[in-house]
Amino acid sequence: MANVDSAFGLRPYGGLSPSSATMQSRRYLINPSGYGTTIFQGDLVKFNAGYIEQAGVSDANIVGVFNGVFFQSSDGPVFKNHYVASTTASSGDIEVFIYDDPDMLFLIQGDSATNTAQANVGKNADTVGTSGNTTTGISSRELDVSTAATTEGLQLKIVGVAQDDKNGELGTTHTNLIVKINEHAYAHPVAGT
Repeated sequence: MANVDSAFGLRPYGGLSPSSATMQSRRYLINPSGYGTTIFQGDLVKFNAGYIEQAGVSDANIVGVFNGVFFQSSDGPVFKNHYVASTTASSGDIEVFIYDDPDMLFLIQGDSATNTAQANVGKNADTVGTSGNTTTGISSRELDVSTAATTEGLQLKIVGVAQDDKNGELGTTHTNLIVKINEHAYAHPVAGT
């Protein structure tokens, strides 16, 4: 059975340590004047002047993975799994929730054929795709298989190949991989900090 082609960004999977296995997200803020890019659940995020914004496909200093947003609108409190571009709160902060533990593991789908998926374990890679589904709020980000290398300056570290009912065929397109954020803002000094 072929692997399911359904990108979902980064999805919590567990952790390298007992504390990261709890998969808790923590509160951060988005610029209250209305950040102009939609951030989907499963997107990588970074800081800009102390506020959270979407990380590009090769950005370093990743704070973590976006999980949802809360703010007060003129109609009352709003909680969504994605932040809509240029949202402003009627009062208070725009709070976002980020999986920010540097030892946390995530699932991500590979963007192309990964016939050497097992050989890529231990390598690093960047991501592709910064859009998502505005109906479900889920990210379309995938691991850029073509960037898999031993180079340190890549966003994710591949730590395993997922084995599940939607990922049964290794060596075919869209294999789900287990990753850790390699260029994490809280893990170690990263160039550009």
